[in-house]
Amino acid sequence: MSETQVHRIWIKATPEKIWDAIVDPEWNKKYGYAAPQFYELRKGGRYHSVPSQEMKDYSAQQGWPLPDVIVDGEVLEAEPPRRLVQTWRMLMDPTCAAEPFTTLTYEIEDSSPGVCRVTITHQLDGAPATANMTRGNPDAGAEGGGGWAWVLSDLKSLLETGKVLTQA
Repeated sequence: MSETQVHRIWIKATPEKIWDAIVDPEWNKKYGYAAPQFYELRKGGRYHSVPSQEMKDYSAQQGWPLPDVIVDGEVLEAEPPRRLVQTWRMLMDPTCAAEPFTTLTYEIEDSSPGVCRVTITHQLDGAPATANMTRGNPDAGAEGGGGWAWVLSDLKSLLETGKVLTQA
């Protein structure tokens, strides 16, 4: 089964600020699912994300194990501050972890003065559970569950207002 998801948003920020928010764990732990992500920004470099303390606490309360690395992959291309291509595999769900690596591409393009268009293209060949998870729930609230569309919206909120969607 082959599926490609494309998610796009316009953000009032420089390409450099958007790039940093994607690849710097001090930034990327502030939005989306608040799990820091680490990149070795070279071809063949490691990518991984670790659970936040809140994620660890929640999984312990629910009685299900959470691995030390919740998403992993490899950097295929890194062209700061415009393009990042990587493999991506969700490890915190056993069904997703059993699927093959998928390919995730970030593109940051100037749209108008001071505004960039950010596009995430996720190729999900042979990964239907991952596709379902990243597609998100269209009825999800600001607390999460909206997949890539929600992550991009939270990134936009953080960069434009200094606050994420769940902050008052």
